[in-house]
Amino acid sequence: MTTPELICANWDPTNIDCKKEGRYTCKNCYLILYCGPVCQKAHWTRHRSECKSPLNKKTWQPAWVLENRKPSFIAEGLGEQFGMKKYLWGNIPAFDVLRLGSNEGEEYGGVIRILFAASGDLRNIVKTIAELPSSYSHPLELTINDRDFEIVARNVILLLIALIVEEVDEAVDCIIHLWYSAFVRESDVDVLRHRIRPLIEDVCNKIKDKKPESLLAKTWTFGRHSLRVVLQRSSWDRLVSFVDPPASLTADRARELRATITLAESRKDYRDRYMYCQSPSHRIAFNKFREDGLLLPFGSSRNEFREPNRTFFHTANTWPMKDNADPLHGWSLDEVSATTTGPATADIYGKLYFYIRGMLRSFLGRLRSLKLSFELFQLDAVSLPDHLENNSFSRIELPPKGMPTSHNDPELIKFNLGRDLVRTYGHIFDRYSKKFMFRDAADLLGAAMKDTHTIIDKWPYRLKLRPGQPGAQEEFDRCISGGMSGKERYVEWKRVHMGMI
Repeated sequence: MTTPELICANWDPTNIDCKKEGRYTCKNCYLILYCGPVCQKAHWTRHRSECKSPLNKKTWQPAWVLENRKPSFIAEGLGEQFGMKKYLWGNIPAFDVLRLGSNEGEEYGGVIRILFAASGDLRNIVKTIAELPSSYSHPLELTINDRDFEIVARNVILLLIALIVEEVDEAVDCIIHLWYSAFVRESDVDVLRHRIRPLIEDVCNKIKDKKPESLLAKTWTFGRHSLRVVLQRSSWDRLVSFVDPPASLTADRARELRATITLAESRKDYRDRYMYCQSPSHRIAFNKFREDGLLLPFGSSRNEFREPNRTFFHTANTWPMKDNADPLHGWSLDEVSATTTGPATADIYGKLYFYIRGMLRSFLGRLRSLKLSFELFQLDAVSLPDHLENNSFSRIELPPKGMPTSHNDPELIKFNLGRDLVRTYGHIFDRYSKKFMFRDAADLLGAAMKDTHTIIDKWPYRLKLRPGQPGAQEEFDRCISGGMSGKERYVEWKRVHMGMI
């Protein structure tokens, strides 16, 4: 029998009275599911501290207000970054870089080649393949590059799981937790240990006599799919550490390492500033993810998640990301918010969990119906052309470029954050593009900026509704609680002639 996806928070295999399926919710927080009032009452002793948390009150105030002091981010200027400098999760929402129906057409019959020149994580790859029209059945060739070894290593491991593990639900669950959860299940560790490690170890054994800086390629073939990975020999050796964690790293030590970043006392005002822009229930969910680091529905059991995620904790002394890294920032908040979590309508991380699970199911479904090849590099994008066999692509996705951005009254801070969302930036972009001669440079290459975009809106994260229109307040609340500023400007290019160089 299929396990229901919406599960009672009081369920466990020994609880014979629990009906397991979550059909009701706590009416105080709308974060958690129960099969009925008996389980809700039995579970109350565990849920009370979260449900009755001050964070769940509309009157909640940041600590700097209650303590009548200046917030630390004011004392430090515009705010400083905290934690390690790895971007293992995307911080701009994923989008379909192909949009076949709006461009070549859904009946397009040619080979499609896509280059992700500085890919970051796999979110754009997953979304692009998941949203391919069912009518497309021709070969798809994806070249994926990033200069950060940790990103490439995780992408290799997740793609190997997608290509090797045949049972869809097993593959989806394993991918989502290795991608986003700080701790994983023993079954996920078994996949790494018994399915992935032998493949990598075999390569390392065959190239052990090569020079450390030698660039070496390995191609795995799985039916109609292939995965080619090009790494230096030293990087191949490092890849093994992503499936073999340090022997000295216990789960308690891993929690401590993560908490020193995600729950650092020195960053409390930064967390409070972020939470002030959230709804009460979202504050509770945000705080819980900061504490346990598990991408699961709010009421799901955490008991199985005991093993440190090896793709995060491949060294014994650090959590690799910044304190504000958040899986929500890598996906469309509109689409995530529209995902059902049954009666637990405020469970934003539960919505994200089910949204990504659905996306991964679609991704794996299309994967199995296509002839598809992946090629992965770990190079600076500038040197990438010297290593490409193909010199033309249907799409080239380039990394975002821009300068990084970041009084005591929290309403004023929220107001300042909201101002960015209602300003116009078209004239600033025009000035920027003129200063750096976008059009002249493009003309030399035989390209031109598209007047009408066919992949993604020019300003996808700007407010679309005017004040007073139905849904305008909800749109504003989603935007201000997300990770986007409204200043993000995409540029699409098209070829117009062969170029002059």
